[in-house]
Amino acid sequence: MKRVILIVISIVVIGLIVIQLSTNYKKINSNKDVSTDLSYVSVNVSPVKKISMTDSLQLTGRMEAFCEIDIASEAMGVLTSVNSDLGQAKSKGDIIATIDDRIKNLAVQKAKNLKEKLEKDLERSKNLYNGGTLTQQQFDDAQNLYNDAVIQLNQAEKELQNATIKSPIKGIITKKQVEKGEFVNIGSPIVTIIDISKLKIKLNVSETNVYLINLNDMVTVATDVYPGVTFVGKISYISAQGDDSHNYPVEIEIANNGRYPLKSGTFANVMINLPVFGDELCIPREALLGSTTDAEVYVAEKNKAVLRKIVIGKGNDKYVKIISGLKEGEKVIVNGKINLSDNKAIKIIN
Repeated sequence: MKRVILIVISIVVIGLIVIQLSTNYKKINSNKDVSTDLSYVSVNVSPVKKISMTDSLQLTGRMEAFCEIDIASEAMGVLTSVNSDLGQAKSKGDIIATIDDRIKNLAVQKAKNLKEKLEKDLERSKNLYNGGTLTQQQFDDAQNLYNDAVIQLNQAEKELQNATIKSPIKGIITKKQVEKGEFVNIGSPIVTIIDISKLKIKLNVSETNVYLINLNDMVTVATDVYPGVTFVGKISYISAQGDDSHNYPVEIEIANNGRYPLKSGTFANVMINLPVFGDELCIPREALLGSTTDAEVYVAEKNKAVLRKIVIGKGNDKYVKIISGLKEGEKVIVNGKINLSDNKAIKIIN
């Protein structure tokens, strides 16, 4: 008898649990049910209006030395001195290294002696020619010999000059490839020197935006190494050739601030202000449907959502300019579009 009673009680409890679960399930589903079958959709709208828009490009690039030169030897011989250390600052014309120039000095002296001799010979030939005892050909030969001697002397002096390697710019030594006593050939690398009195920042700008910027436009530059500090730069180069992704190389020039010195290789955040669109007919970007080249919006007309094609222009992250398709004062739907269809009844709740 006790077993029967337990079985009955168990059945009753299970039945109550099933009933409760079924009730809960119905409540949950009723809460999830979105009334898509309503005769209208609640929406938010925004008026088509004229506003002044400002926008800017936020781009990241890497600072590079304004000028970087690999200095190579223009003469052949043994290095008698190397007056360069890594990190050393050099002025334009400072001596970087010297090459054994003893033979070159002798060559210059020999060329000078020959020039002086032929100069005297040319003077005698000129007197004889004027006196009629020397032919034109003989005088021309003497002139040519003298001219060749002048060229030879110039060559010898240039080779002697090349034995002293000088810095062509003011800068800092960043690479050193040789030491005193090494033999170098013409073209052998000696040092690399960079000029960071100015820096350049290389950027890639999209085709959409590259037509909005111009040479010498001022920009704002910031770096993580100096939080809160900004630098002023200018656009120094805009490429006339884009890449396969329709990006265009752009360079920014910036002076190296003495108070906050910068190094080549530092990452930089660049802000380029774009032109201001004054009193242009605009709508919120969130109202758009489709792509920018095939844009549509829902317009609130007589309590209905009317789908309309529009043509849009430039804009910023919040608004886009209307070229055609909308009039000032019309209202476009910005929220609630997911349940809309053309000519669907709407209720404006904002």
